[in-house]
Amino acid sequence: IRASVVGFVAGVLPGAGASLGSFLAYMSEKSIAGEKGGFGTGVPKGIAAPEAGNNSAAGGALVPMLTLGVPGSGTTAVLLALLMTLNITPGPTLFTDRPEVVWGLIASLFIANFVLLVMNVPMVKLFVRVLTVPPQLLLPGVMMVSFVGIFSLTGSYFDLLLMTAFGVMGYIFRKFGVPTVPIILGILLGNQMEDNLRRAMILSDGDFTYLFSSPIAIGLWVAAFLGFVAPMFLRPILKRPDRVID
Repeated sequence: IRASVVGFVAGVLPGAGASLGSFLAYMSEKSIAGEKGGFGTGVPKGIAAPEAGNNSAAGGALVPMLTLGVPGSGTTAVLLALLMTLNITPGPTLFTDRPEVVWGLIASLFIANFVLLVMNVPMVKLFVRVLTVPPQLLLPGVMMVSFVGIFSLTGSYFDLLLMTAFGVMGYIFRKFGVPTVPIILGILLGNQMEDNLRRAMILSDGDFTYLFSSPIAIGLWVAAFLGFVAPMFLRPILKRPDRVID
């Protein structure tokens, strides 16, 4: 349930998509479980959390698309383009002008989850057998599918080289114990941060104080600062020997 809530909130963020929802759901459950949770060893919670976050992010992505006309993911961007071709303009008036479209999309989510349940329950034993495949046989297949997927989307050899470079970089980071979480968050959110910063600078004619001009903005800056600084002070306190309970 926690992972579903986290995934839904991430899906509501415009442009975040299911990748961020799945990632944040996994990281939140991992932080709650702690070192004894066994995350990274194939525990059921570590598998269920990102899947729940991924599924709920799909529903959350519909919120900005239907209410504001801003796609929350690549899938909703395609759906938005389809609605526009049918002369249906998503936005606040959509709920009053075309309620059948809104409730039809909501009903489709319930139907899709029911169909997913009916299909997955009898096939779960088949899916589990994938875990018995040795990594030496599984990884080449995953790499091949990744290469084909990237090339089919862009048709660029540069993207293939870029994916290979990131794979090598990830392997080196894992060998040297470099955390990859900040890099993943930067890749997922960096483009949105740059776009919104440019938009804010255009609205303010290049005045950086515009970023601190409202109570909501100041509150978000304070929350971001505390989220960055608090772990530095809490980590030594939580690891003190006198806090260990037998």
